[in-house]
Amino acid sequence: MEFSRRMSRFGDEIFAELNVKKVQLEAAGKKIYNLSIGTPDFETPEHIRRAVADAAMDSNNWKYSLRDIPELLDAVCAYYKKRFGVDITHEQVASCQGSQEGMGHIGMVLCNEGDTVLLPTPCYPVFIAGAKMAGAEPYYYPMTKESGFLPNVKEIPEDVARRAKYMIVSLPANPVGSVGTPQLYAEIVAFAKKYDILIIHDNAYSDIIFDGAQGHSFFNIPGAADVGVEFFSLSKSFNVTGGRISFLVGREDVVGAFRKLRSQIDFGMFLPLQYAAIAALTGPLDSVKAQNKMYEERRDTLCAGLREIGWDVPNSRGSMFVWAPLPKGYTDSMAFCMKLVEECGVLCTPGCSFGPAGEGYVRFALTMPPEKIKEAISAIEKGGILN
Repeated sequence: MEFSRRMSRFGDEIFAELNVKKVQLEAAGKKIYNLSIGTPDFETPEHIRRAVADAAMDSNNWKYSLRDIPELLDAVCAYYKKRFGVDITHEQVASCQGSQEGMGHIGMVLCNEGDTVLLPTPCYPVFIAGAKMAGAEPYYYPMTKESGFLPNVKEIPEDVARRAKYMIVSLPANPVGSVGTPQLYAEIVAFAKKYDILIIHDNAYSDIIFDGAQGHSFFNIPGAADVGVEFFSLSKSFNVTGGRISFLVGREDVVGAFRKLRSQIDFGMFLPLQYAAIAALTGPLDSVKAQNKMYEERRDTLCAGLREIGWDVPNSRGSMFVWAPLPKGYTDSMAFCMKLVEECGVLCTPGCSFGPAGEGYVRFALTMPPEKIKEAISAIEKGGILN
């Protein structure tokens, strides 16, 4: 069988490869501390689970939904007003099966073969995959230690900016844990207007932000509504990752085109999940705020603990991840990850899987309670790989 040339654009999926290694080691009796994939370990709030259960008992909710029901659109719009102080309409909202799927498809809505798109590096892998699926040519704008792992539009060459179709901005950032400021976003909006570039903002982690900072929507910035759309996810804030509940929000023309593409390949979000989303968006947010404090405690435990045993890891400022430079003496992130899990039982993700500037780092997910994180740190110390 000869597969399409498109498939040659993609490498192996890193998380599947890491999981194979994890299963092999566990089968051999090794204790594994899995800090690789960002799946929250917190419990899904009861009112959200109850909404799914109740809706699933209605046989009418097992038919194709074919649309986002008005009650769901009302809930998204009301949440944006309550949480972010932003007014949006039904026409500015479209659901998708998780932001990963949405990011994977948005390039096909916006790009022709050969179009240029601006991607951060390091970045979450689907940003790259989505561009390649569309046949676009990525230009990677670097987010470096020296810049605080933040984008700097002034460093993007003018000829690149003039031909760019869209730019992905992801703050708080996965994997690097950086957090944007209103001033930074204002620069990005001005840049987008000058060069007629659409901004795609990945807003998956606005509720996981540390040290007293506040998470916002891209649309809190004056002029952003003219140049951007935003993927808004319930996965991390409400612990519904398996439900795949996300929305594209923003410019009506872009949202409408995205909805049109999805109508060709999907029959709409499962209705019980729509009712789960309504319950999350209209229900209490106490658990979201309390959870943020627990993520911050985990961040403190991991980063301070690693520094105590001789690994100089700076504090993440947001997201559920920590971006750690390789310890002294190591240069290959994949080789280091394999050594770390084989000798210490601690599984993390190699930086090389996050784009051209990811090498030299590894990513830890804050998916275990502090006492387990301390055990993992002790295992690293005893493994002796930092010596």
